[in-house]
Amino acid sequence: MGATDVIPFVPVKDTTAEECVEISKKVAKRIYDELQIPIFLYEDSATSEKRRNLATVRKGQFEGMPEKLLQEEWAPDFGERKIHPTAGITAVGARMPLVAFNVNLNTSDINIANAIAKTIRSSSGGYKFCKAIGVMLEDRNIAQVSMNMVNYEGTPLYRAYEAIRFEAERWGVSIIGSEVIGLTPVKALVDCAEYYLKIENFDYKKQVLENHLLG
Repeated sequence: MGATDVIPFVPVKDTTAEECVEISKKVAKRIYDELQIPIFLYEDSATSEKRRNLATVRKGQFEGMPEKLLQEEWAPDFGERKIHPTAGITAVGARMPLVAFNVNLNTSDINIANAIAKTIRSSSGGYKFCKAIGVMLEDRNIAQVSMNMVNYEGTPLYRAYEAIRFEAERWGVSIIGSEVIGLTPVKALVDCAEYYLKIENFDYKKQVLENHLLG
């Protein structure tokens, strides 16, 4: 949407989501006051439900944004109804840590990956916190279900994985592997271990060594 597309504030340690929301609003105001770049607030900072989803906010991108801003429901949260001539517009917000999670299938048919992605993603009626598309890995000649899990507690990784495995069987294919891209909260992976190992009465804060030591 602009020179700076999106600025997310993510609670990590000793920081709450509410604190991140407050910081995001202060930063958004400062960006407009000092640089005259209009701002949309998104996700947990959003001022309306329509603005929670970043994809909805981004729709139109730089080229279509001037016309979008003239629509009654799309006035910037900070700034006037016109983009900065060179810097465009920016989205600022607070959100959970995003987990980029991909599942690889033993097929080269991208249509199967697309069909599975459509079944599990939120926008098509699937899991609320899952964004998914089918991707072709040309170097390996396999199809992949590529996901952004925007709230790994609301929709755990294992739930998306099992849904993909279940749907893949309908097409006569199976999962050959998965991958996490970039950083991920340790709890997202511990939740998977707890699920698959069927660990009973597990206390994440007390029984994970690093959590115990860091207190």
